[in-house]
Amino acid sequence: MEHAGKHAVITGGGSGIGKDIAIALAAAGAEVTITGRRSATLEEVAANSPRLHPLVMDVDDEGSVRDGIASAAAARGPINICVANAGIAEGGPFAGITLAEWRRTMTTNLDGVFLTLQAALATLGPDDQGRMIAVSSIAGVRGLKNAVPYTATKHGVIGLIRGLSEEYLRRPITFNALCPGYVDTAIVRNQIPGLMRRFDVDEEGAIALIAKGNRSAQLLAVDEVTAAAMWLCSDGARNVNGQTVEISGGQV
Repeated sequence: MEHAGKHAVITGGGSGIGKDIAIALAAAGAEVTITGRRSATLEEVAANSPRLHPLVMDVDDEGSVRDGIASAAAARGPINICVANAGIAEGGPFAGITLAEWRRTMTTNLDGVFLTLQAALATLGPDDQGRMIAVSSIAGVRGLKNAVPYTATKHGVIGLIRGLSEEYLRRPITFNALCPGYVDTAIVRNQIPGLMRRFDVDEEGAIALIAKGNRSAQLLAVDEVTAAAMWLCSDGARNVNGQTVEISGGQV
């Protein structure tokens, strides 16, 4: 029960990586606020533990983020652990991307992380400990073809984390970014139908095409990312700050 007495907030906590991290933190004793847009999905996850608390919140909406995190802190205390995980992954050739599509990706993937971390930090006193984690991507440390807006946002998230790690260097708060490769989640599997049509392959062939993005040519399991997050939240990682932790099946 390493995290007993702590309050964690996980954005995008209703599925995939966010859901798995939330359940692990609750099992380790934390009171965990899970946020997302769909109440029913959050309620389903919250049924896994009495320490999981659903909160409908849209990271695209400043008021929703600031009010939501403030209400969570009022109910369960300062936010000692924050995992800014919510994001979208949309792709296509650069020449065809509209400004609206670009801005939608920026709003969710970069502005949402900015708002989440700023609101979470506002709940902490000068001596409160904090673990601030942003879920970036291998796209944050290298470019991805046909995913320029996504790549730009994930690079931006790492810049945000590095800047914050310097600004708060004298306080007991760390800032780090997780950079997973292709993980076996719904957001990845949603690409399968399009790949099947585009390359005239079956489902197994489409999965293989996605997995080629990892050096191991295998999709990663969600629990691998969770394990990295739990380490960053631990006391043993108290001097790991401003870092990118790459979980990608090989050197990026």
